[in-house]
Amino acid sequence: MKPFPGELPPKGSGGPFGAGAPPPMPVPGLDFPVTTALPQYVDLAYAKISPAQKLDLYLPTGNGPFPLVMMVHGGAFLFGDKADQPSLAGTDFLLEHGFAVANVNYRLSGEARAPAQIQDVKTAVRWLRAHAKEYRLDPDKFAAWGASAGANLVALLGTAIDIPALEGAGLGNPHQSSRVQAVVDWFGPTDFLQMDRQLIELGFPPSHDDPDSPESLLIDAPIQTRPDLVKVVNPLTYVTLEAAPFLIEHGTNDSIVPYLQSKILFDALVAAAGTERVTFVPLEGASHGGGPQFWSPGNVALVLGFLDQYLRSTA
Repeated sequence: MKPFPGELPPKGSGGPFGAGAPPPMPVPGLDFPVTTALPQYVDLAYAKISPAQKLDLYLPTGNGPFPLVMMVHGGAFLFGDKADQPSLAGTDFLLEHGFAVANVNYRLSGEARAPAQIQDVKTAVRWLRAHAKEYRLDPDKFAAWGASAGANLVALLGTAIDIPALEGAGLGNPHQSSRVQAVVDWFGPTDFLQMDRQLIELGFPPSHDDPDSPESLLIDAPIQTRPDLVKVVNPLTYVTLEAAPFLIEHGTNDSIVPYLQSKILFDALVAAAGTERVTFVPLEGASHGGGPQFWSPGNVALVLGFLDQYLRSTA
């Protein structure tokens, strides 16, 4: 698998981005706009057993309490950082839209095998909820947005509700909830065991079953030899009626994570809870890592509308 250091969305502009603001300008050679915002709080430790267990917090203008969007970076579970530009690409426009943003690091597979990554992300949600008053956050309005490997983790946040093995309760704030009220999943892997078959079906070369693939490194074994371990980090394992609302987007020309990975998650969510709270957008011709289809004004408006529906509704 060719690793990709997950991306997330652009700086606010006119129309859906905020009245009067200039449109986001992509950087030549990059598929995402560069974020200029600086965090008010840097390297907040949400747990204590690893230097990786830190987050940066960005707050919009105003008094709050603010709805929060947690961003979870990609990088094939092998690399990536909360301060990388691909991880930050959505921060500016989310702030201009009135959302607080928490950009989260977690233990990578070179330091800890699965399910350490989802345990860290769940612990970060609990820490933010425990400190919501201190940082002017609305503890009842949390969303999670991830790309690539980060999308696998936010999908687990949205489906694996109160699963003790994934909670990492011993990492801190065990009495807080790790639930989120909405999930934005961009081109994330779901069932690792089907990825190579799906790539071949779509006409792309396979690589995920290799012993040194990112997924095999994540579970510390060739994935096809340990379906039990793969099942633990498969969001489909946990889909029930309690799953969070999902917006799933995936490029149909993704040769790294086949878009059928998102389709099977969508199908499982619909089977469990119906179509009202889940949307799947296959972006025709888009590849892994985003690009103009993901960053079009119409698609950004769709994402913002989804977040507004579940983070600003008074119902």
